Amino acid sequence: MTTTNTHQHAADAILTSLGAADQLAQLHQPVWETPAPLGQRGELPSFPVHTLPAWVAEHISAVAEETQTPLDLAGCVGLAALSTAAGGRAVVNVRGSWIEPVNLFVLVAMPPGSRKSAVFRAMTAPLARAERTLLDRIGPQITEAEVSRRLAADVAEKAARTAGTAHGEAAPDAIAEAQSAALAVEDIKVPVKPRLVADDITPESAASLLVEQGGRLAVLSAEGGIFATLAGRYSGTPNLDLFLKGHAGDPLIIDRRGRTERVDHAALTMGLAVQLEIIADIATMPGFRGKGLLGRILYSLPKSNIGYRRIDPPSVPEQVAARYDANLQQLTIGMHGWDDPARLVLAPEAAEVFTEHRRRTEARLRPDSGDLGHITDWAGKFDGAVMRIAGLLHLAAHVEDAWRHPITTDTVKAAITLGEYFTAHALETFDAMGADPDIEAARTVHAWLHRTGTARFTVREAFTALPRSRFRKVTELEPALDLLEQLGWIRREPDPPRTGPGRRPSPAYAVHPSLHQHAS
Repeated sequence: MTTTNTHQHAADAILTSLGAADQLAQLHQPVWETPAPLGQRGELPSFPVHTLPAWVAEHISAVAEETQTPLDLAGCVGLAALSTAAGGRAVVNVRGSWIEPVNLFVLVAMPPGSRKSAVFRAMTAPLARAERTLLDRIGPQITEAEVSRRLAADVAEKAARTAGTAHGEAAPDAIAEAQSAALAVEDIKVPVKPRLVADDITPESAASLLVEQGGRLAVLSAEGGIFATLAGRYSGTPNLDLFLKGHAGDPLIIDRRGRTERVDHAALTMGLAVQLEIIADIATMPGFRGKGLLGRILYSLPKSNIGYRRIDPPSVPEQVAARYDANLQQLTIGMHGWDDPARLVLAPEAAEVFTEHRRRTEARLRPDSGDLGHITDWAGKFDGAVMRIAGLLHLAAHVEDAWRHPITTDTVKAAITLGEYFTAHALETFDAMGADPDIEAARTVHAWLHRTGTARFTVREAFTALPRSRFRKVTELEPALDLLEQLGWIRREPDPPRTGPGRRPSPAYAVHPSLHQHAS
């Protein structure tokens, strides 16, 4: 062997001992980009405020600007306010016997300090003023009926005493008079004080109040305490029936004060702004998903702008606030007396647009290929939600006489756009709840990589290390690895060349440096 060859072999040995080849290979690898968070499907859409009638849209935009909050918050609370005004007073005749009420369940999740209460006040204040107006109108009738009832009760009490002491031939007449006086008391009905909105309320109290109000009520709150109450915070037993029936428009029967009361079509609105952790909490509350409550909610997860807010934003213009106030009050007061709900119908062209939308939705529900296949409890109600939104948009566009006009194609398209917004946010929400098995599997692999500080692994090594209860076969691991690679957490290395007979070497992956650099 020549001296040159000897030196070459010595140099190769030194380089091999230092891992020079591996280091050189790493230097030639593509630069790692910042990985996307697990479960994140890209940038979530912002609330499409342009889909709402101008008087609502302008107020939403102005409130969002003044409070320096995302459009989503004011937009969702605005929809809940419209639902409060019209819920139980109108329905959409979709087709045949398919009828959708126009009440909604809307939930916005934002971090603490997001000025949720300020937005709620700005968007719902007209409802409180409408409630006071309704009370002022009916107040004299309440007073008159209460006085009449007290007087009638006095007469009935005297007649009962007389009947109790009557004897002989006078007794039958006295008893008949007492009975008649008692019936007269029952015939005098004292009108109920109008109540549109409740906040922190138990299901039992809400049911009584809803029946008292003719089957209509809204629960609007800048907090999420109602979920803990529904889960049994006070009673120890989950009580979801009111909210399930109140969303669907089902009959509600309750026993109160020794008698049974019933409403044929309960209409409950829910508009909540909660902290982000509530999303994870409600997923674990007994019965919330199994009984279908979670599938009835329209979710919004706006991106926080805390730390980037203007310090001196413009106030809501007076004319914008006044127009919103006047129209929302007019809609609320005008529809409050509708015991038989107004029936809204679709124009023929609008019905065709909606039919095509339903075809697209159906394909998205396929369990093997549809993006909504893993949340059919929510997506199965998606088309109905679109029609509810269309009804509200139509009512807001025709505050005085919406029932005289068919719902137009443009309104249905606007409702579909809003529906797609809520669909994107629902997918993100249910991912956070652990509804997508592929994401949950990817999280398991991600946690193992972080915990062990693994910088490189083969599929065989991962399968051996991970729990068999989670991955029974290697093929069950592949979707998780594919998803992690798509999000940028791992990178598959080129397959090594086959060196002889036998099975192909197990595929290998490099791990994003952020995982093994900060492993605990």
